[in-house]
Formats: sequence, structure tokens, C-alpha cells
Amino acid sequence: MAKYIFITGGVVSSLGKGISGASIGKLLQLHGFKVNMIKFDPYINVDPGTMNPYQHGEVFVTTDGAESDLDLGTYERFLDVYTSKANTNTAGDIYKTVITKERRGDYDGATVQVIPHITDEIKRRFAALKDECDISIIEIGGTVGDIEGLPFMEAARQFKLENKAEDILSIHVTLVPYIAGAHELKTKPTQHSVNKLREIGISPDIIICRTEYPLDESLKKKISLFCNVRQDCVVEAMDAASIYYIPEALYNQKVDVVVIEKLNIKPKSKFDKAWFAKIKSLGENNKIVKIAVVGKYADLKDAYKSIDESLNIAASELKAKAEVHYLGAEDKNLISKLKSYDGILVPGGFGNRGIEGKIKAITYARENKIPFFGICLGMQCSVIEAARNLAKLNDANSTEFDETTKYPVIKILDEQKNVKYRGGTMRLGNYKAEIKKNTLAHSLYKATEIEERHRHRYELNPEFVETLEKSGMTVSAYHKKVLPEIVEIKEHSFFIGVQFHPEFGSRPMKAHPIFKGFISAALKNK
Repeated sequence: MAKYIFITGGVVSSLGKGISGASIGKLLQLHGFKVNMIKFDPYINVDPGTMNPYQHGEVFVTTDGAESDLDLGTYERFLDVYTSKANTNTAGDIYKTVITKERRGDYDGATVQVIPHITDEIKRRFAALKDECDISIIEIGGTVGDIEGLPFMEAARQFKLENKAEDILSIHVTLVPYIAGAHELKTKPTQHSVNKLREIGISPDIIICRTEYPLDESLKKKISLFCNVRQDCVVEAMDAASIYYIPEALYNQKVDVVVIEKLNIKPKSKFDKAWFAKIKSLGENNKIVKIAVVGKYADLKDAYKSIDESLNIAASELKAKAEVHYLGAEDKNLISKLKSYDGILVPGGFGNRGIEGKIKAITYARENKIPFFGICLGMQCSVIEAARNLAKLNDANSTEFDETTKYPVIKILDEQKNVKYRGGTMRLGNYKAEIKKNTLAHSLYKATEIEERHRHRYELNPEFVETLEKSGMTVSAYHKKVLPEIVEIKEHSFFIGVQFHPEFGSRPMKAHPIFKGFISAALKNK
């Protein structure tokens, strides 16, 4: 019988429900259980693929091509699993499914309502992974009391009613704020949040309290009394130097023991405490490597969440600390700022804002032999830069930015020209590529065939490959021998651009080979 853990949040958003759930999932994995996580977002968008990163942060892509919330990246990195469409759900997608069924006549003329039709569809998705794991951890986005989240809370209430009590565990993540003027931590917001949850019909089994300062026993006792949970089920959650230290912090409070007891399960293996030591050892470093990420969403770090994680993971494996700075591609002083960095990364993106700044940054990296790494649009910008400055095709461009360019070195796929909708219509998910031997890509991957995740429409135009290669840029990998996947410049300390998104494949203690190679080159450039 599958077990389910529901994670909800209160008071404010961004308290770390995803990290809390993933940390508990990691502890259960270390007890031998097979764990997976599912995200439910209450917004009406079908997926975050068409949302501005300033609204929602990074769009994480699953192996089967679903555009999803950045929390799925957290799930993958903590649990070392591969997520799929079954791991990501939105209110928009759920309503779309129900409306499609209604249009087909699946409901035999019944009045279609939030209860039971929407809640039934939500419950069906709660159980999507029940045959693939021992425990499903289900995160419901937003905060308790949000009007758009009510169907999800109601579905969770029904789900517990329809299953054995010992098969369902409810965890509520809430805020215990510190009032500086009074020099006090205040539990009232937590009390109100839990009361709101109980009004809906859900009583939390465990309360995780985000706090700036430690909770003393009197505060835990107060929360326990007013929120109707055992005192050992009131958990302190303070900021950690690394999010990967949080499982150990929860372990020290015996959260895993409480979860195992309440779900009435027995550990499948001896607890693997060595994982904590391995994670801690990665943080023991004294070298600093300075990396500049030149993008258009420089004011929001979450827009590049997986890139940030990948850089830090790679640096830690090399016994270094990545000092990552996000520089706006439209900054007039961009080039002068780049002079203090050991490596330059240009990430993916859409639209022409900041393109010329990215190209100037690439020119600076190429001419000054600064290690360079271009991802997706960053790779395309490196192709435009090489076409203009090495191949002397002065007006070279992408048709995304100039439809009438004389030299369309980047162009849209023929099958993409008549796409009507924006959402879910790109080259998405895993695609294979063949790597040429005796290339930088081959030395990094140590393989001739790879499979990586994609999210793009435009491609390097094969018609210009010969011209680019004569000028010094090599295409070192292709998809189906036609579509260029990796470019590099051999006469350089480290210069590589990839059409895919390798950042989605990084894991703690398993850095992605390109990120590791990039950080290694940047350390040599100090």
C-alpha cells in the first residue's frame, strides 16, 4: 500500500515547502524507501512555460518534455530521481482536462462542478506514482486560505478520508517571525495558519517552523498546545549554509522517526548516515572562483536556479566555492565589470532584449581567453559572435531577432513556422546527440553518445556550419547527424556552447561534466 505525505504552507509563500519535502524524502531514502515527489500549483496557467521568469523563476524541464516549476529541480537534486509529467500539475491543466472530458460527453450530461469533478481529477493525480514508489510526497503550492488553492486542500481532505489514517501524513510549513522591537519570536501567525487549515478539515501531524532564531522549549510547547500537535512534532527550520545540510538538521530533531511512526512503516535498510558526511565534506573549501552569469533576468537569482546549483555543485567537487554574480546584459558598464571574473557563462532565454550585450560579453571572453560556457540562447549568441567576428559575416543574426538578416546563422525549424500556441510547442525534453572524438565535448563527457534536455525553437542553421568551421568554430556534436548540438573553439582555454540545458542534470556529489570542466578551467584562470 502506498503512503502519502502532504506538504502545505501558511502565512507567506517561499517558506521552503519544496526543500522541506525533499529533505524529508532524502531521510526516508536513507532508510531504504523509494520516494518521489509531486507538485501541485494552483495558478490557472497550464504550465509555467509561458510565464515571465520574474513571475515564477526558472522553468524546469522534465525528461519527457514537461515545462514545470523550479521545485522539480529541487526534487531531482535531493532525491536523485528523474521527474516526468506525472510530477507536475497546475490548476489550469486540471481544469483543461476536466473541460475536455465534459466536451467529449464523458460525464453523461451531469453538471460539472469543482466538487466532485475537479477534486476527483486532483485525487487521481495524487495517486499517479503509487505503483512506482513506497512514499509519494505531495507539495501543494501557495498558502492556506488562497482562494485558488481551496480545491486542492479539499481534495487532500477527501483523500485522507478515503484512505487509511496511517497512510496519510500532513505537514504544514509556517513562519515564526522575529519582532526586533520586542526581541521576540511570535507564534500567532503559525496559530492562525493552522486554524485556517483545520477549518478546511485538515489537521497537521507535523509543523515545520521557519525561523531566524532557535525555538526554545516554551515556544514549542505553546505551538503544540494551540495547534494540537505533539511537542516532538514541532520542528525548527532555520536557514542553513547549504540547503543540502537541511536533511541532517531535520534528522537531529528525529523528524524521520516521527514520520516512520505515524505512517506505521518499518525502515527497509540500516540508515545511511554517511550521506551527511559526504555532503559536509563538499563544503570544506578554501579556494574562491568568481563566475559572471550574463543574462536578462539578473535581478532574480531564481530565474537561473539550476545553473546556480550546478556551478556550486561543480565547484564543491573541486574543493572550491563558486562566487556567482548575475550581471545584466544591458548594463552599459558590462565589459569593465567582466574583467574581475574567472569565467563567463551566458544562459538561455527568449527575446532580443540584451542580445547585443551577451554577444559583447562573448567577444570579450573569446578574445581574452576567459573560460566561456554558453547554454541554449548563450550557445546561439556565441555562433552569431563567431559568424560576425571570425567569419566576417557582419550582419549575421538569428531570425528570432532579425527576420530579414542576410546571414541567418540561427533559424527557426520549418515545423515551428506555423505554430499557433506558445505553450509546450518547442523542442522539449530529452534528445540524443552524437559527439565527435578529439573534441572538448568528448574529453568532458568521455562518451560519443549523450542524452540531454532541451527547451528551444531556433537551431544553428546547418547551411553555415562549413563557414563557421573554416573560421575556427567547431561543431562537435549533432542530433541525428543534422542539427548541431555543441560548438567549441579549440584555440581557447575553454570555450563551449550547448543547445541543450545541462544544468538540469546536476546532482550533489555528481556534478555535470561540462560544469565541472568549466569551473576547473576558471580555477586555472585565476
